[in-house]
Amino acid sequence: MSETPVQTKPASEPHNYLDFEKPLAEIEGKARELRAMARQNEGMDVEDEARALDAKAASMLTDLYKGLTPWRKCQVARHPDRPHCKDYIEALFQEYTPLAGDRNFADDHAVMGGLARFNDRAVVVIGQEKGNDTKSRIERNFGMARPEGYRKAVRLMELAGKFGLPVVTLVDTPGAYPGKGAEERGQSEAIARSTEKCLQLKVPLVSVVIGEGGSGGAVAFATANRVAMLEHSVYSVITPEGCASILWKDAEKMREAAEAMRLTAQDLHYLGVIDRIIPEPLGGAHRDRDASVEKVGKAIEAMLGELDGHGPDKLLNDRRQKFLKMGSKGLAA
Repeated sequence: MSETPVQTKPASEPHNYLDFEKPLAEIEGKARELRAMARQNEGMDVEDEARALDAKAASMLTDLYKGLTPWRKCQVARHPDRPHCKDYIEALFQEYTPLAGDRNFADDHAVMGGLARFNDRAVVVIGQEKGNDTKSRIERNFGMARPEGYRKAVRLMELAGKFGLPVVTLVDTPGAYPGKGAEERGQSEAIARSTEKCLQLKVPLVSVVIGEGGSGGAVAFATANRVAMLEHSVYSVITPEGCASILWKDAEKMREAAEAMRLTAQDLHYLGVIDRIIPEPLGGAHRDRDASVEKVGKAIEAMLGELDGHGPDKLLNDRRQKFLKMGSKGLAA
């Protein structure tokens, strides 16, 4: 990945800082305090000192993100200020018409989707939405879909197939909801049906992991002709905490689990699980949401362009072969 140039613009707004960013938080906080004091006292000139702190913060930010460990990437992928599915749909898609419900049980608000236009091209867009505050997170069930969410996705994919519309999916979930009611209503069957429908589609299907790609809950949306991941997103069969709890009986071993699981975009691109890595702004997608959204839009445009002119049978066969080949490139090298 090409390194993003160091930015020295003032840290004018406070961020939600991650654990490993605490030293950065102190420096950016001091710069904000100086500027706040200067605003209250017109005779105080602190700009040179504040700019020096900005430069120090920018240098520290570069160092912190130069070699993120897999566990730190998990933390960045889960950042509460990271752009979510709703943000991407509102910014990148025009004439979005949401379609609700699975025509069977209920409407799952963890899954949003509908008809839209992308660069003046009719598409169906589907994604998992986590919410951005307490109320919306509860409403969206923190992005963890129930069976009706996957059945809604199947219904939308069938609609896309019927009318020959490309499908764009945006993946951001810690995993499918594991509650009792979801299991009673056929959670595993619903996930399997959604994955099966992805494989059966005779229209272009492209997917972007924008945050967390958790387990079958992600695969059910991401069994696509082209799969991209944002640079600091993660994609794995289980969360590091879950893996650590099973293997070591200790969720605090999540750092070791994350290291072993090969869940980063860089590892998965090397292994052939994904096709493209989308660079993020320095400090993660939440530091420059507009730039992140723009890069995701360009990646979707490029992936759809790669599939232009492919007939239904070729799309179907290429997707099938893509997933049959997974695992042929191992970790031994």
